[in-house]
Amino acid sequence: MNRMTENDAFFSELVPHFAMDGAYVSCVRYGAGHINDTFCLTVEREGRQTRYILQRINHRLFKNVGELMHNIELVTAFCRESVLARGGDPARECLQIVPTKTGESYYFDGTDYFRVYVFIEGATTYQSVRAPRDFYESAVAFGRFASLLAKFDASQLYEVLPDFHNTRVRYRNFLAAVEADVCGRAREVEREITWVKEHSSLCGKIVDRIESGEIPLRVTHNDTKLNNVMLDDQTGEGLAVIDLDTVMPGSLCYDFGDSIRFGCNSGAEDEPDLTRVHFRFDLYETYLAGYLSAVGDGITETERRYLAMGAILMTYECGMRFLTDYLEGDVYFRTTRPGQNLDRAHTQFRMVDEMLVVYDRMLAAATKPFHGKPRRR
Repeated sequence: MNRMTENDAFFSELVPHFAMDGAYVSCVRYGAGHINDTFCLTVEREGRQTRYILQRINHRLFKNVGELMHNIELVTAFCRESVLARGGDPARECLQIVPTKTGESYYFDGTDYFRVYVFIEGATTYQSVRAPRDFYESAVAFGRFASLLAKFDASQLYEVLPDFHNTRVRYRNFLAAVEADVCGRAREVEREITWVKEHSSLCGKIVDRIESGEIPLRVTHNDTKLNNVMLDDQTGEGLAVIDLDTVMPGSLCYDFGDSIRFGCNSGAEDEPDLTRVHFRFDLYETYLAGYLSAVGDGITETERRYLAMGAILMTYECGMRFLTDYLEGDVYFRTTRPGQNLDRAHTQFRMVDEMLVVYDRMLAAATKPFHGKPRRR
């Protein structure tokens, strides 16, 4: 007979607070997320085991867990209704919150905040693109996510991370970090600082158009990487978008751009050898085709005209954030070695340089008439 560990004892006492029908079996760390602590929770009833995702929410980053979960509750409920209206399967295509027995979306034990989701079986997330089809399917999933939420009133959502993609604010924060130079690192990165300043005209390209109303305010995911899409184990198709912590009002161009920033890099995000880092235009076209096939009429012509700029802007912004964190002593992004944030900044800057060279091609690809078959569930 297995002896219950200290962790088992803790989690077994946590389970009864949630509306799950079963007795505690096990709870083990799961996935590769860096923000929250994520576990695969198994419960058993009448010999049948059921899995759930249990997360300890990082309330040091997300200061108001109530607002965070308010956003997730509204978005998952709207997605569920949209999927049902299209004849889809919400159990496979949407995150489903398991409420507490008092009807709340999370549980506070006096120290930490916990939430539970239904485990989506028969599907997997991947940390890197195994083949171009993976990238295409992630585009379909994020395009469908945008389409499902096209009629959602984004003003109902809180900004859980204020100014998250306000590039003008990010630039001011960068300048403040350069001025403060708390770690004495500014002198060694003068070339990088100059590069950011020389490209500062990018900062207002989208945020100014949101403020003017030219680009509509939408529900955005704000972390549109491949590892936030569940791919069906049998068909390889993109099923559900997960990790909704950063769901906020924003622009589709941000979500599209962040996917390109992450997925079209020929090297690793922290690759020290920049000869391995190049912008993959072929993967940009692959993602674009998948995204447009799924988003359908849920995108305006103006948004399409700014998709390519969104890719450049998000890459610039992320590189600037990596450099800011390096200047501040690596306090935000998790690092495993000295200089990692600086290497991350270098890869983003290389990508921006290469994207700017082919920007006209990127723009033309995004705005040409789309003849693909709309793909919806």
